[in-house]
Amino acid sequence: MNCKTLVIELEHYLDKELDATLRASIEEHLLKCKKCRVIVNTTKKTIEFYCNSEPAPLPEDTRTRLHAALAKRLRRAHG
Repeated sequence: MNCKTLVIELEHYLDKELDATLRASIEEHLLKCKKCRVIVNTTKKTIEFYCNSEPAPLPEDTRTRLHAALAKRLRRAHG
């Protein structure tokens, strides 16, 4: 296991979607690599923070532009 592979597999690791061998390899790497531990812990905390918070309201001009862009995209996809 190396840092690049851990970052590639991070989503699956956090979602507990890895087979036991790969998960064990990542956990062994985390014992030795402080940089990757920081990445994993920061990512976990970020996910927890956003999952436990209310969405921020969009400013009205941003909401209007977003709706216009989505409508334009939908027209292209269906037209």
